[in-house]
Amino acid sequence: MMIDAHAHVLPPDYPERRGFPIMSPVSEDVAREIVSNTHPTDLREDFFRAEARLEALDAAGIDQEIVSPMPPLLNYSLPVAVGRDLFRHVNDSLANMVDSGLGRIHGMGIVPLQDPAVAAAELSTFAGLGLRGVEVGSQVNGVPIGDRRFLEVFQEAERLGLSILVHTLQRADEVGLAPSLSVSVGVGIEATRGAASVLLGETAQRCSLDHVMFTHAGGGLPSILARADHFWGTSAEAGRTLEPPSALARRVYYDSMTFEPHGLRFIVDFLGADRVVLGSDFPGIARPARLDDQLVSLALGEADHARVTHANALNFLHL
Repeated sequence: MMIDAHAHVLPPDYPERRGFPIMSPVSEDVAREIVSNTHPTDLREDFFRAEARLEALDAAGIDQEIVSPMPPLLNYSLPVAVGRDLFRHVNDSLANMVDSGLGRIHGMGIVPLQDPAVAAAELSTFAGLGLRGVEVGSQVNGVPIGDRRFLEVFQEAERLGLSILVHTLQRADEVGLAPSLSVSVGVGIEATRGAASVLLGETAQRCSLDHVMFTHAGGGLPSILARADHFWGTSAEAGRTLEPPSALARRVYYDSMTFEPHGLRFIVDFLGADRVVLGSDFPGIARPARLDDQLVSLALGEADHARVTHANALNFLHL
């Protein structure tokens, strides 16, 4: 079995309301153009049609996928009421896709983190929608997701048995970084910052994090954990986490999106094959001919190959 644990979708349409994206047909094609935050983007039908998603899975030899809304929909700058209504619309659309997915599509909904109390309350609707968990941005209006103000969202998700996908949400104002590097280097920096804020702050001290996943392999965090462990060992007990950083990092899951087998090899060796899931970022990024091609040079044993290709993703989903 093979599961793509990092893929995205969009609703096929939106109500006409200020703050909501605008989606319109492109010619007479099934494709759409979406305008969100004034930036138009052309979308193929596999962004929003369940039938096209299933065809894409079959074409890539993938059995199941975990889908979450495209990151631009994580618009935490909206007024809370508007954001809540937009996110509810997105979640309803996602639930329809899951329902039409023949058991092969697992959905992660979204909540208005600009008001953590409202966001935590919205999680109670997920079970009725058939959603397995929640997608949260790595930062909310510049505040890292590991800040204590978002702790109640993590705690409520754990109480309800929901998984948490921490998706990198790059910043437009990354100091010292050219805007053209936002989606490359910027994503790596922000993935690192978001993961570190969760694992090395109060969230990890008060939540189990057993069903949390970081996208983009947690950025550079895995590569600096040994350094963090060194300084943890030389710090006073009163000012450090209860466990070494590398031990905290082994609680969560990381997708395989390192773009280089040597980087993935390091994560598997240092954190364990039981911490890694396959991910593609489809359809924003084209899938390889086979999703597990990135594992060939790792020469994993049968048990570890099964963990990375599907068992870890099922565990992440409480399945």
